[in-house]
Formats: sequence, C-alpha cells, structure tokens
Amino acid sequence: MESPRVLIADDQAHVLEALQLLLKNEGFTPETASSPAAVIEAVQDRSFDVLLLDMNYSRDTTSGDEGLELLSRIREVDSVLPVVLMTAMGSVDLAVSAMQSGGRDFVQKPWDNGKLLGSLRRHIEEGRLLRRKKEELKRAERLILDVHDAREIQQRLLPGKLPQLSGFKLHGSSHPANEVGGDYFDGIRLTETSVALCIGDVAGKALPTALLMSNIQASVRGFPHETASPARICRQLNRAVLENMQSERLVTLFYAVLDSTERSLRYSNAGHLPPILLRNDGSTCRLSEGGTVLGVIPDAVYQEGQTTFTPGDRLVLVTDGITEAMNAQGEEFGEDRLIDVLRENHERSGLDLQQIVFDRVLSFTGQPLQDDATMMIISASRA
Repeated sequence: MESPRVLIADDQAHVLEALQLLLKNEGFTPETASSPAAVIEAVQDRSFDVLLLDMNYSRDTTSGDEGLELLSRIREVDSVLPVVLMTAMGSVDLAVSAMQSGGRDFVQKPWDNGKLLGSLRRHIEEGRLLRRKKEELKRAERLILDVHDAREIQQRLLPGKLPQLSGFKLHGSSHPANEVGGDYFDGIRLTETSVALCIGDVAGKALPTALLMSNIQASVRGFPHETASPARICRQLNRAVLENMQSERLVTLFYAVLDSTERSLRYSNAGHLPPILLRNDGSTCRLSEGGTVLGVIPDAVYQEGQTTFTPGDRLVLVTDGITEAMNAQGEEFGEDRLIDVLRENHERSGLDLQQIVFDRVLSFTGQPLQDDATMMIISASRA
C-alpha cells in the first residue's frame, strides 16, 4: 500500500522538524506548510491522507480562531480530508468548536507520540474509506446521467411510427423494464409496396445490453435490404455480432419483408419467440422457420419461410418480456394466455390491442415489468 501522505501545518519550525522526523520514521510521507495560505495551496494542488493542523498562527496565538477559520476554508476545498487539530492553548470550548467545524480529533501540545500516531493511522484509514465511498457515489451519479442519456438516445432510435402499407396497419411499441432496455423493433420502408420488419431481444439488462442492441439496430439499417433476402440479412447480422460486438450475450431476432401487392411475408427467425399469425377464422400458426440465435455459431445457416395474409388476419410479434412475465406464485403469463387475449380482442384495432395486452400482463403479474416488453402488430385490412 502507498505510504500515507501527511500535511503538517504549523508556524513553528522546530515543531515541523520534530513531526517530520517522527512521521518519516513511522513510514509516513510528510509535507509541511507554515502559513494558512500555504496550507490552502497544498490542499488545492495535491492529495493527502490526513492534515495535522495547528490551531494558532501569527495573527492570534491563543484563541484558535485563526485555525477554525482555516479549517472552514479547507472543508470548502476538500470535504473528506481528515483533519487532526493541534494547539498548545487547549480548552474544552475550543475542542468542541474544532470538532463541530469538521475536525476529526484534537491533540494538545506537547503531544504524546503513541497517541498522535494512533490518531493519524485511525483517521487515515477512515478517510481513505470515506474517499472511496465518495468516488463510488460520483461514479454512480455519472452512471445515472449516462443511463439517462442512453435512454433518450435509445428512445430516439426506436421508430415513433411504423411505415404504413396499403391494405395493412402496422403498430409497435416497447416498454423497457429499466431506464434502458435490450429489446428492439423497427420498420424500414423498402419500396412503396414493401417494408422490412424487425424485432429483437438481447439477453440481460442495463446499459451494456442496450448498447449491444443499438449496435445491432445500426447494423440492420446499414444493410442493402432491397436486394437481400431475410435469411441473408440474418447471416450478415450473425457475422456482425460475432466479429464486431464482443459479447457473450444471446441475441434473438426476427426479420421479415412484408409485400402489400402480394399480401405476403418472407421471413427468417434467428432464435426469436415465433410470431403468432392469428387468422380471421381464429386459427393460429407460428412463424419459426430460420435458425439459431445470433452470435453463437460463426457459419450458422438460416432458412427462410413465407406466408400470405387473407383479409382480417393479424400477425403479432412479441419479446419474452410479455410471455415470461411472472406473477407472485411464479406462474408465467405464457403464450396460451396471450393467444386468448388476441382472440378475445380480434375486432379491436392494433393500437388498442397493444395496450390491452400490456394491461393484461401487468394485471396478471401484479407488479412492474421485470423484463423489457415489446410488441409489433401487423393487421391485414378486411376490405
């Protein structure tokens, strides 16, 4: 451990010499200051583990007022520096005033070497602990600001509204469990009659997860979607996650292209919760064709699936923050409950249905979200 640095402040040369000799022999690194101005300058410019401060200087050698004034100025510069006060003209009132002003201990001259050293060692240890706690608090405050900024950035990255196509209504929303989340959804217009759709989930919580998902979103938008198939997009994303985003976090993703002219959806599912296609007659099918999660297997192969919409069909894409939401009894909301809610509210608009699902999940759990929850709904017009 680094030798403790002690600043000795006294206007008497023989006192400074005696204390320097004592502290050097005991393994301390002493530095001296002989005036209030020199003390303030030293505390401002350098870091010390403890300050041994004389209460009286040339202006007043008896009351200790000069030392109390200096102590107050020191506290303004460094609020956690331990200060051990010394005086040859001690009194109970002066000691009380010194301690109330921020002093840690009060030693009378002539001092007892053992007691003085014990006091310094004790307050050095306490001061270092207090300084570490203050630094941790500062780091926490900076992190809170960073997270707040990250949340604002992440919310701006998510689409305010999804692009619309003739014959379809598209809606999406995301509810992070914390300030920032690992869920993602997007809609990218390709042509007047086609839109790329994407929903993803990075395992984990907090800022690193959000940063990884933001990188994935940037990668998705950087690909040439017009000429790439969904399976090829997933292969490219898998390589990007492995090569450029050093992380052991699992990433699931569903990527699709919706064509309003053909009323078709081509898709590839990279380990994501299979979207639910609720037909107008109440039957369902799941869109699971694809491959494994992103970022695990370098040469992973992704297949492509395709489906078509008939009037009144509805495709619902969610992250597991909805299906795995858990109540106090440890029971998950589950896919069956989700499908029941979708069937019960099949006549409602996609926008209304989103809110109904989130409300049902919160009612079921009886507590705030424990994981990010995201939903996209693609509704085929009935006419």
